[in-house]
Amino acid sequence: MLNIILCGAPGSGKGTQSEPLVRQFGLEHLSTGDVLREEIKSGSPLGQQIDALISRGEFVPDEHMIKLIEQFLDTRADDCKGIIFDGFPRTLNQAHALTELLNQRQLNAVMIDLQVDEQEVIQRLINRGKTSGRSDDNEATIRERLAIYHQRTQPIAQYYRQRGNYYPIDGNGDMQQIAERIRQVVSRLV
Repeated sequence: MLNIILCGAPGSGKGTQSEPLVRQFGLEHLSTGDVLREEIKSGSPLGQQIDALISRGEFVPDEHMIKLIEQFLDTRADDCKGIIFDGFPRTLNQAHALTELLNQRQLNAVMIDLQVDEQEVIQRLINRGKTSGRSDDNEATIRERLAIYHQRTQPIAQYYRQRGNYYPIDGNGDMQQIAERIRQVVSRLV
């Protein structure tokens, strides 16, 4: 089973680049952003808490995210070819917890890190905000999300690099070019 952690700053293209991987390699896509947005949409008390955090550009507490991931893993069929983790892990604590969850199932994960210039990321998110209706796609919140990303998420690259499971990808440029760069790496891993 090939498990891929698709990492990168907000707006780096994780969701966009997951789609061709799902089609070509038969992997399942787990977008924590989608899971969280569904919880918000449900209007539950937890969804309201999550909405307030995300609107301020903050992360959802690790214990909530880890539980959601564990539940997701527990519902996968035995014939699952692998999972693309989009938006998880975002902290070293989450990276350690994911490693533990996967080890319990005798599985492993590799990190594909989409590296995109910060100005490009900001422009992508501002453009997305014009059509998405997402309250967090405004410049002030984007800059806060990027600051949190640099502080909390970027350090996990070193964790996977030390484990020998790290693959940086140039995430600048045309969507299809980026997809081809990722495809080349995944083809070697399958």
